[in-house]
Formats: sequence, structure tokens, C-alpha cells
Amino acid sequence: MVKTPPASVMRRQIRRVTSYGTDHNEDFLAVEEPLEIRVAFRQNENASWQNISVTMRTPGNDHELAAGFLFTEGIIQDLRQIKKVENSVFEKNLVLVTLADSCVPNLHNAERNFYTTSSCGVCGKASIEAVKTVSRYVLENTLLVTREVLFGLAGKISGSQRVFEETGGLHAAALFDRNGNLLNLREDVGRHNALDKLIGAALLSDQLPLAGNMLLLSGRASFELIQKALMAGIEMVVSIGAPSSLAVQLAEDNKITLAGFLKQDRFNVYTGFHRISGL
Repeated sequence: MVKTPPASVMRRQIRRVTSYGTDHNEDFLAVEEPLEIRVAFRQNENASWQNISVTMRTPGNDHELAAGFLFTEGIIQDLRQIKKVENSVFEKNLVLVTLADSCVPNLHNAERNFYTTSSCGVCGKASIEAVKTVSRYVLENTLLVTREVLFGLAGKISGSQRVFEETGGLHAAALFDRNGNLLNLREDVGRHNALDKLIGAALLSDQLPLAGNMLLLSGRASFELIQKALMAGIEMVVSIGAPSSLAVQLAEDNKITLAGFLKQDRFNVYTGFHRISGL
């Protein structure tokens, strides 16, 4: 097994109880720590900064998480608006994103409560209207996959979830091409954080939009995850768990293909049937 970064996992002495008795043992836990995301920018010739969010996340890929969060929330729209992303030298668990001099962040889209949990992003929004972000990409219809490709997706991420294999406590967001080849994967205790890390990696490597690729979610498909996929130009979202009604509505309104309850021999398709051959 690939050695897991120590920042992502901690050891804990436990007592394991079975029907045969109790013994002392060791368990591995996924680390959950706060990350504060702050942006620095120039406004009216003056240097300014703004605390954007504190999210509970698994340490690792923090620069991708910060960049992906700013992008999927509509606070920035393009890689060229980012001058640099760095960890604070003064405060642990703080990432500072410095924007280009010509960029003023869309702070209207940052209207969320300052603290959000690892499991929920939308619930931290100040209002339902603040949930509605607008993608700069028009979804393409270039993707067509077979059901056999979809059947094989879940099995391909199991060996790549390094922290999950040790802890059993993380969500994953994985990007596949039309042939089912795994392109990238990110893990986190928060579903929306895992996806922000994945999209942030694409943003920082200037690979957006992600048209022609599929997104696999290890858990359920919520409204916010579909919204983030839309922001990145992803045409197809497949979840191992269930989709919510609002996620299905958002996918249908924006012509995203959404499938759920993925197993090795079955899945449900809710929207965008034309991207899966033979339906």
C-alpha cells in the first residue's frame, strides 16, 4: 500500500469489542481540521483582504481546495485571476489566495456563514439565492459512454483511495475519461471539499473546462455537488449513492447526465439519457 501522508491520518488506541470479548487494539482515523480560506486583492488602489470561509477538511491538497472553492462558488472565474496560493507563515490551517491586481473578487457570491461543516456546504449559505452560481461554460454534447464503462468505475477507485483504505472515513471525487480511465482523484472528510480539491487541481493546471469527462462521487449526489460539476463544465455525474430531488432538478435544467446507485451490474439514470449508449 502507498504510504499515506501523516497529516491525513492519526493513530488511536481503542478497545475492540466482539461477541468473544474485548481486546486492546489500534485504529486509524481520518484527520479533520479547520481550514480558513482568505483572499487578498486590490480595490480602489488599496490593498485589501477578506476571510471567505472556514471549512472542516482533511489536510492535504489545501491549495487545490482553496482555489477550487473560490472557483466553484463563483468568487473567481479564471486561473489568470490568481497570482499565487500559499500557506500562511503565521497561522496554521490558513491558505491565502492572492489575486491579480486587475481582479476584484465577486464577494456577493461569498454570502455564507463563516463556518461550514465538512459534510455540508449549502447549509452554510446565507440565503437560497446565494446558492445560485452561474457557470461560464456551456455544456457540450461530446460525451457518449457504454453501460459497461459505467459498471467498471467504482472498482477502479478502490485502490486509489489511500486514506479511505486505512480509515474507512473519507469521501472521494474521481474524474474519468469516456473510456473509463481514471484521470484524477481527491479524498476528504467532506464531499464538497473532495470535489473542490479535484476541480481546484484542474483549475491550477489550466485544464478547465472538463468537458468530455465523467465525475464519480463515492457517496450521494447533492445539489451543491451538481452545481460544482456544472461550474467546471462536467457533462456526466455518477454517484454510488442516491441523488437528491434538487440535484436531479438542477441536472435536468442544465442538461447534465446524472446516474446514481452505481454498482458493478446496475445503476439508475435520472437525466441526460442520450450520453449513455443503448438506453
